[in-house]
Amino acid sequence: MFLGVVVGATPGLSATMAVALIIPITYYMAPLAGLSMIIGVSFTAIFTGDIPATLLRIPGTPASGVAVLDSYELAKKGRASFALSLNLLCSAISGIIGVTCLVFLSPPLSGIALKFTHFQYFWLGVFGLSISAALSMKAPLRGVISACLGLLISTIGIDAATGYARFHFGNANLSGGISFVPAMIGLFGVSEVLKSVYSPSDIRGQAISGKRLPGEIGEIFVSIVRNKWLVLRSSLLGTLVGALPGAGADIAAWFSYGVEKKLSREMDKFGTGHVPGVIAPTSANNAAVAGAWIPALVFGIPGDSITALVLGAMIMYNLRPGPMIFTESTELIRGIFAVAYISQLLLIPIGYIGIRIFSWFLKMPKNLVMSGVIFFSIVGSCAINNNPFDILIMTIFGIVGYFLEKNDIPLSPMILGIILGDIIEYNLRIGLLKSDGSFLPFFDNPVCIFLILCVIFIFAGEKFIRVVFRSAASLAGGIWKRRG
Repeated sequence: MFLGVVVGATPGLSATMAVALIIPITYYMAPLAGLSMIIGVSFTAIFTGDIPATLLRIPGTPASGVAVLDSYELAKKGRASFALSLNLLCSAISGIIGVTCLVFLSPPLSGIALKFTHFQYFWLGVFGLSISAALSMKAPLRGVISACLGLLISTIGIDAATGYARFHFGNANLSGGISFVPAMIGLFGVSEVLKSVYSPSDIRGQAISGKRLPGEIGEIFVSIVRNKWLVLRSSLLGTLVGALPGAGADIAAWFSYGVEKKLSREMDKFGTGHVPGVIAPTSANNAAVAGAWIPALVFGIPGDSITALVLGAMIMYNLRPGPMIFTESTELIRGIFAVAYISQLLLIPIGYIGIRIFSWFLKMPKNLVMSGVIFFSIVGSCAINNNPFDILIMTIFGIVGYFLEKNDIPLSPMILGIILGDIIEYNLRIGLLKSDGSFLPFFDNPVCIFLILCVIFIFAGEKFIRVVFRSAASLAGGIWKRRG
């Protein structure tokens, strides 16, 4: 878990990398001991990725991308301690909820996930992309522009369906596409540095002012109690998304944030330091880590990149993931469940230590902090693929992000487009190949119809509901007058 603190809080180093680093250490350990280390490092890295996202606007892990919205805005207002402490407790609570779902709901949730084909995954990706409308309700057209830019960027590289290289301009470094991590660091981190450089009065100030970490415990508990249904709803949604193979904690966090913003009566407050905007994504991404274990254990299908490594580790331990593991290795499964619960309790003190270690940034002048941001951005961008070319990608996206924000074009939809572009295109292409070019299978399934209705609701739901209510009120008024 302490390794998870270090890796998660270092921008560009993902929870997947932390698991990959720790698996060789567990080679000669008993299976439960090795899996315990994997569980501890993965849950901790997902939380601590929110620390640099809150303090520096640089997500520590891809799953922390949403924290650059409301958590960072709270930090700018001097509420960094409150945001991080709230984040920590909600992560532990949602982790317990996710593990409980793992224990009791594995078979039914995995059964639903197993029925998803390319047609359902296509609409799931479209539904996720439509959340960009919810992320930019004040200027939906600019949000759509940003999302389309992300989709265009996702087409760079080798086509997964045909193996044809596209838009790589003869550069071998682009044949594998644009790496998500340096693009994200550039958009959110380098662009923030450029904004500070062009604001001389701002660069000379303190990085983030505020009270000492951790923050106001009483207010934090009041906020959690007041938003208890939000914590539960986001945790269940995160578990459900995490149980879908290939979705992962980053998509779960964006889904939860977008859904909560759409359901809220205070949509305008999201992105300004709104407490529900902090709770929703951090509850979803921690629960999604537990949810991803559901298909991995029950069917041997990885829910995300972390559980893909877990399956490899289990094979290394001579274990066979799948339905039989619950009868052949009953004690091991019970041990995994117990360790998962214990890790959520240990997350609170260890996460607190991680916050305190990183809190020294608060006391430094902003010009020094921005220098540190550039250093960590370069290290994080280069480390993920060990390729210096990613530093150039980071720089380009930093410049692009600066000019986009200068023209009030949101960055979050672009990130969502980059994440979901491959999922949407791949499942559309393979689905059309399976149906001999027919679009009918994309519309004749109950799950597809449900997801289509969700997309329609996100774009036109409020107007539709308003028209229905007005029509019902007019009809009721007419009946009342006739009776009178």
